[in-house]
Amino acid sequence: MERRTFFQNAKRIVIKIGTSVLADEQLNFNLSFFKQLAKKVSALQQQEMEILIATSGAIAAGRVELGMKTRPSTLAAKQAAAAVGQIHLMRYYRTAFDQEQLEVAQVLLTHGDFQSRRRFLNARQTLLKLLQLKAIPLINENDTISVEEILVGDNDNLSALVSVLVDADLLILLCDVDGLYTANPDVDANAERIALVDDIKSVMGFAHDTNNPGSTGGMRTKLEAAQHAGSYGIPTLITTGQDLGQLSQIFRGEDIGTLILPQQKLRSRKHWIVHTLKPMGKILVDAGAVEALKKSGKSLLPAGVAKVEGNFNPGDPVDVAGPEGQPFARGLVSYGAVEVDRLKGQRSSDIESILGYKTQDEIIHRDHLALL
Repeated sequence: MERRTFFQNAKRIVIKIGTSVLADEQLNFNLSFFKQLAKKVSALQQQEMEILIATSGAIAAGRVELGMKTRPSTLAAKQAAAAVGQIHLMRYYRTAFDQEQLEVAQVLLTHGDFQSRRRFLNARQTLLKLLQLKAIPLINENDTISVEEILVGDNDNLSALVSVLVDADLLILLCDVDGLYTANPDVDANAERIALVDDIKSVMGFAHDTNNPGSTGGMRTKLEAAQHAGSYGIPTLITTGQDLGQLSQIFRGEDIGTLILPQQKLRSRKHWIVHTLKPMGKILVDAGAVEALKKSGKSLLPAGVAKVEGNFNPGDPVDVAGPEGQPFARGLVSYGAVEVDRLKGQRSSDIESILGYKTQDEIIHRDHLALL
């Protein structure tokens, strides 16, 4: 498929905007950027495109308002900065988009909104309704209450999760470089931009961290986000946010940034298990079980279990690893850790006599198991 085809067919687009695009290293927010963005989004919407924006910048804006000279290091300070900064960040967007007569909507999400299937579907319906009403969702992590979400690369991964959530056609990651390079272009004059990636694993070694002290993440988190989106069939474009005029060129199929082609699409539920759920433990299996799970698509039975790690309950996500301890699959368990430990190496027909009850023959049914 030609590069142009990916963009001409894209109607629902998630645009992720990094802090380094919104503000300089001294945290001076570029208000003209918000105005230019509003104009571009308005033009895209007039072309019958649906735009969602995943935005960073709340902590940086809060630092400015609170007079913090350096990025806060404690969780409480980060959350305080996010609480103050989110209001000002939304004001920047609202002021700019008002000028284009576009309605914007603040949507704050946590990992729990993706981990719970019910909340996942509820968030999806809300976002789709906003798009139907021609409002522009402005999506950020709910940093003020979310402990594990204030991490390096959080909004890169958030944008990928949102892309899957709404079945987007394209994910665009706007950052402070114009794509993925063979080396860090800031330190290597011979670095070359990679225009097209069809095997994301082959370019992971080219990732580099951000040099902007006001930002988190770097190229690696962007590649991870592209990998998540790609496994659901969604292409990702990594490019600079310094020149929004490129958005028009992008949708004409011109050679802009780095286009990462999607991999084979996982079924929705399998993608949710692999890329959204966080494992609560690990089950190590023997070589025979590895073969059965990886090559034959079988369920995990008690006989194949060799060791149990962690403290998990029935229905929790767990990693499945081979004898070496390297996870190769993830699934939802039918029994808790204590029960699985008692059942390891046993036959399914003996479950009831060992536990006094039986809910399933399988430790993990194949319908609830996905290879990593």
